[in-house]
Amino acid sequence: MFKDKKIVIVMPTYNAAKTILKTHEEVVAQNIVDAVIIVDDASDDESVLIARKLNSDKVKTILRVHDSNLGYGANQKTCYKLALDEGADIVIMVHSDYQYTPKLIPAMVGMISDGLYSCVLGSRILGGGALKGGMPFWKYVINRWLTITENCIINAYLSEYHTGYRAFSRELLENISLEHNSNGFIFDNEMLLQVLWKGYKIGEISCPTNYHPEASVVNLRNSIKYGFGCFRVALTYALAKAKLIKSKLFV
Repeated sequence: MFKDKKIVIVMPTYNAAKTILKTHEEVVAQNIVDAVIIVDDASDDESVLIARKLNSDKVKTILRVHDSNLGYGANQKTCYKLALDEGADIVIMVHSDYQYTPKLIPAMVGMISDGLYSCVLGSRILGGGALKGGMPFWKYVINRWLTITENCIINAYLSEYHTGYRAFSRELLENISLEHNSNGFIFDNEMLLQVLWKGYKIGEISCPTNYHPEASVVNLRNSIKYGFGCFRVALTYALAKAKLIKSKLFV
């Protein structure tokens, strides 16, 4: 609990056997977390076996396993539904691959619990540490190009749209519609633009990045595909905002 608010961490998981234990331990160590929800998207390594053994006297750990690989977006849909069912007031997504440090959880929770923001992003760009943290240069260039392009198209001012470290208030999650979003990686972008569409305030906090051999990294081909998807979503947002089209994403 933090200021009488229930804090639930969701950990979307896929082939994270080498990092899930460390991530979970660091999440629990923050001392304000009430529950951890792990959703495994049909990993083919030992992620589920390890997750079943994760326990803590202070923090409830819930494991849900998809029968088949549904995709990153589908994983998050399950995560947020379970978190709301668990009675969460604040939900934070922390990837199981330990690319993002759970040590920022208290700061992100504070920014939401005090009513400053309804959404907080852990930005790898703020502070200038993305490349020092091992982000591939080509990935950095794509990140910056996409962010600048999206800011121009939708008239926003975020430092990046592509971080997987995100915190949300319960009220926000209950008021955006996720069922029409992609089940793939573009889900992150769609959800963030839905947050902007609804007029919620988004805060950002500098987040060290940690690219290591076990971290999940989208390859160049899929990154390019993702980039075109982001452009399409941003354009859809702008056209819907101008009332030139209707979109199920932005209602």
